[in-house]
Amino acid sequence: MPGINRFTLDATLAARDELRHTPAGIAAVECTLDHRSVQREAEGMRRVECEMHAVAFGDVARALDRCAIGCALRVEGFVARRYRTGTSITLHLTHFEQMVTTKGN
Repeated sequence: MPGINRFTLDATLAARDELRHTPAGIAAVECTLDHRSVQREAEGMRRVECEMHAVAFGDVARALDRCAIGCALRVEGFVARRYRTGTSITLHLTHFEQMVTTKGN
């Protein structure tokens, strides 16, 4: 069975729920990430625009809770089912960093 499940994405923090705690007391926060880029595909360039649901736990959740809506992030994590019985996915953030942006970029 294949085992690699790693995901890296540059995105803007589009929305974020309030920080909450699981029944076990672990900090958790859900958010929406907005991604826009141009990717090379089949001898051409493809414009990519999408939103992705994400969730973070523990220290990552507490740090994400301090980020301003609209800030640029480079996020890392793994994908899993969003709901136990569904087929849609969510990105489980294991690390992120704020990206410095300058006017005109």
